[in-house]
Amino acid sequence: MSFEGFGPTTAFLRNLGRNNTKDWFHAHYDDYQEHLLEPAMAFVEAIGPLLRRFAPDTQAVPKIGASVMRINRDIRFAKDKRPYKDHLDLWFWQGGEKKGPNGYWFRLTPTALVLGGGMHVLDKPDLERYRAAVDDAGSGKELARVVTKLQQAGYDVGGERYKRVPSGYRPDHPRAALLRRDGVYAGRQMPLPPEAATAKFPSFCAGHFRKVTPLVDWLADAVG
Repeated sequence: MSFEGFGPTTAFLRNLGRNNTKDWFHAHYDDYQEHLLEPAMAFVEAIGPLLRRFAPDTQAVPKIGASVMRINRDIRFAKDKRPYKDHLDLWFWQGGEKKGPNGYWFRLTPTALVLGGGMHVLDKPDLERYRAAVDDAGSGKELARVVTKLQQAGYDVGGERYKRVPSGYRPDHPRAALLRRDGVYAGRQMPLPPEAATAKFPSFCAGHFRKVTPLVDWLADAVG
C-alpha cells in the first residue's frame, strides 16, 4: 500500500476525541484499520528510505509496538480514564532491531503536527556517559553549538530537570545547563500543514528530521 496522505486519519482522530469510549471504538474498528492504521503503516514504509539517506542507522518498522505506537492509553494509574489516544504517535529509532531511546518522533493530531528527535529520558548508565561527554571540552562544546543552532532555528530543546549541577561537577561549569538535563531532545509543534493530506508528507517530515539529526548523531556517538 502506497502512502497517499493522512486526510481521513485526522477526521477519524477528531471523531475519536469526541467519542472516546470502548463501545464507539469497537463499533468503528474498521474505520480505525482503514483510516489510521493502514495510512500509518504506509507512511512508515515511505519515510524509512528517506531517513536513511542522512541517518543510515534509522529503524522504521511498520508494526504496532515498533514504529507505530499503540492507540490504547495506559490508564492503570491515570486520573484521565479515556481508553484511547486522540493522536497518532510514530517512533523511528537509531541502532539495531531492538527499539532504542534515541531517534525521531512524530505526532499527528487533528489540528497539529509535532516532529523532533533526541532522547527524552536517559537511564543511569546513559546519563553517566552523557554527563562525561558534556564535561569533555570537545564533545561538550559541540553539543552546546548543536543546541544553540536548533534553538535559533525555532526548535524547542527540552530535557532539563535538575535545579543543581550533579555531584562531581563544578557548580560554575561552563555547560552547567546541559549537565542539569536528564535527557536532551529538540522538537517543533506546528499547525497541521496541507502536505499532511498528500503523498508529499513523508518528504516534508524528513526535511524537519534532517534538521535535528546533528543532535541525534551527537547522542549516538556520546551515549550509544
